[in-house]
Amino acid sequence: MITIGFCSTSTPITAISPKRFERAKAFLKTKGIRLVAGSLSGKRDYYRSGSILDRAIEVNQLIHNDEVDIIMATIGGTNTNAVLPYLDYEYLNEHPKTVVGYSDATALLLAVRTQAPNCRTLYGPALVASFGEWPPFVDETWTDFEKIIRTRPGETVTVKAPGYWDDEAINWNDFERPKKQHPNQWRSIGETRLSGRLIGGNLNTIYGILASKYFPKLVSGDLLFIEDAEKDAATVEKNFAMIRDAGAFDKVRGVILGKHALFDDLGTQRRPIDILLEVLNNQRLPIIYDYDSCHTTPMMTTPLGAQAVIDAEEGTATFSDF
Repeated sequence: MITIGFCSTSTPITAISPKRFERAKAFLKTKGIRLVAGSLSGKRDYYRSGSILDRAIEVNQLIHNDEVDIIMATIGGTNTNAVLPYLDYEYLNEHPKTVVGYSDATALLLAVRTQAPNCRTLYGPALVASFGEWPPFVDETWTDFEKIIRTRPGETVTVKAPGYWDDEAINWNDFERPKKQHPNQWRSIGETRLSGRLIGGNLNTIYGILASKYFPKLVSGDLLFIEDAEKDAATVEKNFAMIRDAGAFDKVRGVILGKHALFDDLGTQRRPIDILLEVLNNQRLPIIYDYDSCHTTPMMTTPLGAQAVIDAEEGTATFSDF
C-alpha cells in the first residue's frame, strides 16, 4: 500500500474547500492509498495555512515520518518559497521520498531537487485541486500519475497526451454541469521531437527562487519546462523576459511550454506562445507547446530532472533516469 502524506505550504485549501478536500480523500482511498494528514490540515491563517515556521514544521514532520512514501501538496498558492530554508533536506536525502505537486509547489519541488537529489520530484497532481476533480478528468489524471509512481528506478515509462482538455473554473465544490472536452494536440516550432534532461515548473513561482540555491543550474542539452495559469498578457511578457534576462534560453536545448489555463490576452488576441516568440526575438530555440503538465485538466505527471523525450506529433512523453 502506498502512503501519501499531504501538506499545505501556502494556500489553506483544506480549510477553504472542505467539500473538495473530502472528495479528494475519498477518491484516493478507492485507489488503495493510505493518507497521512499534515499538521495544518483544516487550519487557516488568513491567506496561508500557518506561519512560515508552522508550515515548515508540517513538511518536516512528513519528511521524518518513515511510513510516508509520497509527500503531496494539497494545492499551490503564493509563498511556498518562504519555508525552504527551514526544511530538513539532509534527513530527506538520506531517507528519500517522492515529492509531488504543481503551481506554487514548484518552489518545494526544485528545492528538493537541488538539496535532496536522491528524491523523486514530480510535477503532478495536488491532492485537493487535482483529486477533488470530477470524472472523467480525475480518472485520467490518476491513471497517468499511477503509471509514473509505479515506474521503478532504472525503468523507462511512456505516457500519452490526454485526448481532451479543459480549463473552465466550474465544479470546484459542487457539480454544476459537465466540463467541455476540447480535442487535444501538442504543437511545435523548430522541431517536433525534443530530448534532454527536463527541469522547470511554474514560471510565476520560479521568479521567487530564481537567484537562489534552490533553482537548478541549467546546462546545455536541458529542456526548460515552464507553465503558468490565470495570468494576463502583461504578466506573461514580464515573466518570459525575466527568464530570458536570467540567461535561461541561452543555455537550454529547447522549451516545453504548458497550456495556460484561463489566460487573459487583455484584448490583444495574442497567445502565450506568441508572446514567447516576441520575447525570443528570432532566437532559434525549438519549442513544444500546449503540453498538459499544467493547470488544465486532465493533468499529466512530469518527473523533474528526468531524461525526457517529448514528441509533439505522437503526443507522447518518455521518461527515464528519475
